[in-house]
Amino acid sequence: MKLSTRMLVPPFILAAAAAFAHGDVAPQAVDTAGLPDLGEEWLEENPWRDPAGENWQTAIDIGASGYNQNCARCHGLEVVSGGLAPDLRYLSADWDGDEWYLERFRHGMTQNGITKMPAFGDLLGQEAAWAIRTYVETRPDDGAFDDHQTRLSAIRDLLKDRASEVEGGVDVASLSEEVAALRTELTDINAAAETGSDAPVAESAVSRAAIALDGSATSFAKAAEILTIGLSAAN
Repeated sequence: MKLSTRMLVPPFILAAAAAFAHGDVAPQAVDTAGLPDLGEEWLEENPWRDPAGENWQTAIDIGASGYNQNCARCHGLEVVSGGLAPDLRYLSADWDGDEWYLERFRHGMTQNGITKMPAFGDLLGQEAAWAIRTYVETRPDDGAFDDHQTRLSAIRDLLKDRASEVEGGVDVASLSEEVAALRTELTDINAAAETGSDAPVAESAVSRAAIALDGSATSFAKAAEILTIGLSAAN
């Protein structure tokens, strides 16, 4: 299992930190419509890890919602821990990491007979479990886009300009080649970003902006907004 320096501490300390962090929080149901039924028997490895798989992006979208409802309070927005709970970005994207994750997701944690981390398994089910896992393991590592901040800011500003031009009457079709080039560039920047878990591909504001930039009249402003939020979060 890959561990960052923030996780290079004895397991019992991590367990205690996680237990203390969660408190007695009631799990919130996750809508997994759009993902296939995995059956009653729990899998041992994330079925949606492959970024080329048809369910990868859907799993991330659903996992993001499920994580924000149930996990962000303790493990941090965008899975960036404040230090009390383990930083789950650095849980390795492999069988070992899945085993660690699944044990705690399904059964929770108790201390002196008091529930500190609730058991999510029975209520949320494994579709939600693996969706959240997919989202968590695709988080970019710290500084993953540091070398591209200047260019991403320039792209963001260009998209804002194009949004204003389209609003002023410029034909969207005339920008199709530029849209295609920008989408390719954003996709390439994202592909070069490392994940904390060693998952093969990161999912980020950069990849979300590339998807949003579909060439429609409203896509320029939408992609610019996604990059603005992402750049702000990185600073």
